[in-house]
Amino acid sequence: MQKIYLSDAGPKVSPAVYGFYRWDTELENASVSMEKIVALCLELGINTFDHADTYGSSQCEELFGNLISKKSFKREDIVLFTKCGLQLPQGTNPAVRVKHYDTSAQHILKSAENSLRKLKTDYIDIFLLDHLDHISNLEETAIALEQLMKSGKVKHIGVANFSVFQHQLLASYMHTAIVTHHLELNLLNTAALDNGQIDYIKQRYMRPLASAPVASGRIATGTDDQAVRVRKKLQEVGAKYNVDIESVAVAWLIKLGALPLIGTRDEQRIRNIANAFNIQLDHQDWYELYTASRGEI
Repeated sequence: MQKIYLSDAGPKVSPAVYGFYRWDTELENASVSMEKIVALCLELGINTFDHADTYGSSQCEELFGNLISKKSFKREDIVLFTKCGLQLPQGTNPAVRVKHYDTSAQHILKSAENSLRKLKTDYIDIFLLDHLDHISNLEETAIALEQLMKSGKVKHIGVANFSVFQHQLLASYMHTAIVTHHLELNLLNTAALDNGQIDYIKQRYMRPLASAPVASGRIATGTDDQAVRVRKKLQEVGAKYNVDIESVAVAWLIKLGALPLIGTRDEQRIRNIANAFNIQLDHQDWYELYTASRGEI
């Protein structure tokens, strides 16, 4: 895959990103599984990996750091995202009683240091805030983020799951650009097209990163009316291009200018997503799929 700029101020990344956000349940033999998946991604030209301090019961960063220390690949040949903000009750952090958000300066600095240590790296390419904490001091939040950049520990700043107004609010406190926004977007969830998130992201000269690009498998296996309706149309379009329906679903995102954020551990599903970049989806095919998603005639 040819590398592309994430924004007018952001680094070059692979046009698909692998994220560990689905690694939150069973982690038995996870190190072997992770090494296999990372190798597959690199083989397919995907060199950009997305983490968070909570993924895999807060273990994924450390597992990935072990891969870096094995020197299976060069650190400079990959792009690393990680994020903080979302706090979940889990065994590894008994102090958290309830799901909440913390984007205070203290938490940001502590989380960044922990991520650097676990990932066994001197710098994070993009450090993101996952949701905006309603009660943190935003001026202190912005100062902490820019402090991390000035120190060289973080190269760029991004956000995840922000509303348009939250994105604008944080940006108003920052002296440096926000370079990416991760949000859920797929043919079964097009809310970001309707609520202004995609429009604002493009206004800021960024590319949206679409998590759950195949709707956590629901596009292929969902039994609800929307999934069945969209799948039927995907099958029609897939036959036209002689590709899997999941490849078409991701090609729909790519046509929109989004980067798919892959979360599956299934090798074939990863290949289906990568294959989407070989599809030149027709303009009207895109709208037929969008119409099917919305249930319009």
